[in-house]
Amino acid sequence: MALSYKIFSLSDSAVTIDFGNVIDEKVNNFVMRLYRFCRDNPFLGMIEVMPAYASLTVFYDVLKVRKTNIEVKTAFDFTKKYLENSLQNLNNEQVIEPNLVNIPVIYDGEDLNFVAEYNQLSIGEVIKIHTSPIYRVYMMGFLPGFAYMGGLDARIATPRKSTPRTKVAAGSVGIAGNQTGIYPSESPGGWQLIGRTELQLYTPNSTNLTLLKAGDLVKFFEI
Repeated sequence: MALSYKIFSLSDSAVTIDFGNVIDEKVNNFVMRLYRFCRDNPFLGMIEVMPAYASLTVFYDVLKVRKTNIEVKTAFDFTKKYLENSLQNLNNEQVIEPNLVNIPVIYDGEDLNFVAEYNQLSIGEVIKIHTSPIYRVYMMGFLPGFAYMGGLDARIATPRKSTPRTKVAAGSVGIAGNQTGIYPSESPGGWQLIGRTELQLYTPNSTNLTLLKAGDLVKFFEI
């Protein structure tokens, strides 16, 4: 898959490769392939590689990169070349089937009535529409374990709240624009809350810290 891109310095110790300001499954698939390749083929000094909707950021230790690659002018130049070479090697990367996670939801959220009224639907229709698609986790962020999921049906897309709540309970399922997500821990938040799940999304000090990961597929079902 040939995509146009730009590589730029995000900070003095991070470089981003960006494929455009889009929410697109094919683009995100490509980002995830690049993420896995970089994760499995790190360079000395790499700290972390982080995928997003249509971009990937590599964080690194500047001193280690400079010390082990004295032939390049800057750590940025080295990492830029690393990313370009990684792109060239993606054809050899194995295609991995995404993980499907089923999530039980009690649809009793504080904003369920508002979402229904905003979209001129019944509560039952909102629930049926929300549980119909298979969603894609495009990126993780905001909180440890918070998954930004695309694939929300436009019929129930609802703007986030103009004034965020100061406290949202862990497990709350919400809608913001054309995305849906689950709060993994108690926090402030402005998403429209339509339900809750008992599943634990974030487990500190565990081998698998988060239930969901970028690239996963999610299916909600009502209980």
